Amino acid sequence: MDKGLLTLIQGDTGKIKLIDAGRYATRRLYEMGFTVGAPVKIIKNDAGPVIVSLAGNKIALGRGLAEKIILEIQK
Repeated sequence: MDKGLLTLIQGDTGKIKLIDAGRYATRRLYEMGFTVGAPVKIIKNDAGPVIVSLAGNKIALGRGLAEKIILEIQK
């Protein structure tokens, strides 16, 4: 099942399936490690930035960039 990063709650995990953004936003996300197939775990998703765990690092994303990331949810 595919969901946007902003729709997930704390503790959800998944793999990046698609980054639906423009050229520069996509490049910035790739440089931060958000590549297709990369496993992601949601640390915090409430008011303010979304914090995810990616490759052992915690990364804070603004809500605008986070909404452009589509994950394949793992159960």
